[in-house]
Amino acid sequence: MSIALLRGARAVAFMNGRDFVIPDDVKELAVPSLYHRLHISVEADMDNITPEDIIEKVLAEVTVPKM
Repeated sequence: MSIALLRGARAVAFMNGRDFVIPDDVKELAVPSLYHRLHISVEADMDNITPEDIIEKVLAEVTVPKM
């Protein structure tokens, strides 16, 4: 999974004319790459929480590393 996300991020960077990956490249592919890996509990499902909601929340809360 992480290898596919890395390769996908590299492809996104290439399509955007870069030879390096930026955090936005990874964020762009996070939902489609990880969605199917999350299993929602019955309680979360009843609260209309989707895997996409969880991934988006994690992406919003994780700080981007700085060099």
